Amino acid sequence: MLDGWAMQQIGGRNLRKNTVDRVVGTVRQFQRFTGEWPWQWNAGALDEWMTHLVGVLRREPSTIRVYQQAVRGFCDYICSEHYGWVQECEARFGTHPVQVCHEWNTVTHLQDYEGRPGRRALTRPELQGFLDHADNEVELRLSARRKGALPAYRDATLFKVMYGWGLRPIEVVNLDTCDFYRNAHAPEFGSFGMLQVRHGKASRGGAPKRRSVVTVWGWAVSAVEDYIANVRPLLRSEGTNALWLTERGRRMRTREVAERFAQYRHALSLDPVLSPHALRHSYVTHLIEDGADPRFVQQQVGHAYQSTTAIYTTVSGDFANKMMRQALDRMRAAGAPPGGSPCE
Repeated sequence: MLDGWAMQQIGGRNLRKNTVDRVVGTVRQFQRFTGEWPWQWNAGALDEWMTHLVGVLRREPSTIRVYQQAVRGFCDYICSEHYGWVQECEARFGTHPVQVCHEWNTVTHLQDYEGRPGRRALTRPELQGFLDHADNEVELRLSARRKGALPAYRDATLFKVMYGWGLRPIEVVNLDTCDFYRNAHAPEFGSFGMLQVRHGKASRGGAPKRRSVVTVWGWAVSAVEDYIANVRPLLRSEGTNALWLTERGRRMRTREVAERFAQYRHALSLDPVLSPHALRHSYVTHLIEDGADPRFVQQQVGHAYQSTTAIYTTVSGDFANKMMRQALDRMRAAGAPPGGSPCE
């Protein structure tokens, strides 16, 4: 059964082998926990396993949902009339497999993102202070004639690009110089009107997703344009188009981005929960605060669900108060008394 299911996913659904190996392993875990074969499983057995995962192993809701999806997918396969397992089990054992995962005993997929709630956007003062500190690191090294001015300049520009186009760490380190191109609708940005992201977050089991991000801030264009023209050639290694290079001429890694971000965060005494991903959160938040259409923001960052974009958005208190004031003014202009009954 497992071999047939694995072949269906790899061949029919074109999923990657390591992804299929993980879900097959999950089904094996369930079988070992129950001590029974698939044609003997029932919803009660799944409930007992879930209780064990939550109460004993302390698994997160996102992990629980992944486990349930694996068992549900396997049961769909062995219960399908197209593969003959129902008839085979009835002939051999006098019973047949059933679907054990139902709406009432599994985690509902309410949103696409279930990350740590502590992740948040940088406030505008925090962001400005962070980018200013990155620029100051370059000036300090240059004025003191210390080594590291070029990597510091590279990193300062990298963080501006992460925020300026709302990129994940894995997306930014995989950028090439040829990923920027013109946008006929924004000629003022020259060759930097659009950014092709080639290593976007993949759906489970799929290939990395590509997306085109529209340039919205001229200051970000100026930063990357200056870096490509004046700094990258000093780090350049022949035979690579990588945008961000180390002093040894290889492409930067996400670990190096995280380490430099942590150094600056510590130097500024910022919240330790902040990570490079906070720059992406900040991009979403600040676009929404500046009046951008939520659907446009969703497309910019490549979210499949608007609920995910909403989770990324942590608007400031001032912005929330401004929106509240505008809503009250609209109500008053329409003749609806604030605090009145909804039926009045």
